[in-house]
Amino acid sequence: MSISCFELTKVYDGGKAGWPALRGLSFEIKMGEFVAVTGPSGCGKSTLLNIIGLLDEPTGGRYALNGRDVLTLSDRERSDTRRDEIGFIFQSFHLLNRLSSVENVGLPLMYAGADGAERKERAVALLRKVGLHGKEKKIPLELSGGERQRVAIARALANSPKLILADEPTGNLDSASSKEIMQLLVDLNAEGITVIMVTHDKELAARAGRNIRMRDGRIEQ
Repeated sequence: MSISCFELTKVYDGGKAGWPALRGLSFEIKMGEFVAVTGPSGCGKSTLLNIIGLLDEPTGGRYALNGRDVLTLSDRERSDTRRDEIGFIFQSFHLLNRLSSVENVGLPLMYAGADGAERKERAVALLRKVGLHGKEKKIPLELSGGERQRVAIARALANSPKLILADEPTGNLDSASSKEIMQLLVDLNAEGITVIMVTHDKELAARAGRNIRMRDGRIEQ
């Protein structure tokens, strides 16, 4: 999935002028790239990721996703695109504690209308793909941090996305688990999935194909 942004801005309400989180970002990401977005806290990394993932809207500028002008999409089209084409991975996993691993992974499939048998078969296969065979019935509280993030990655893959957005995916993990999760992302990118990862970890960022460094809402490098 390709991404093209031109003079992208985001201003949050507050005071007379508001607070500018993004200040005129212009860049392109080609289909199949692995891009790390780095920079100090508060520089706009997560805001940018939320806009790319259609969780938020820019205040100004243009954003095209696979050549489609995002600002022309209806709410339904945005929702369908998020569900069918984009996988999200978060620092805090965002798993439902009352559900088992296989049930957490199957949630996006349920929203897409898949029946119970199809959800279970797909979820079990994805858990095996991320190295969690035998953990299907475990709830999040019975898993390590690294295992929970693997469940989250399996969930992100449920609807075969073309784009994965990872916001500090190793932020709550130890160094060994971080390297394992990073390898999973590298492997998924090798399968042709576009990956955009926000990270503070320079070692992990160095494994991406390209880095975009931000500062004060702008692209620094």
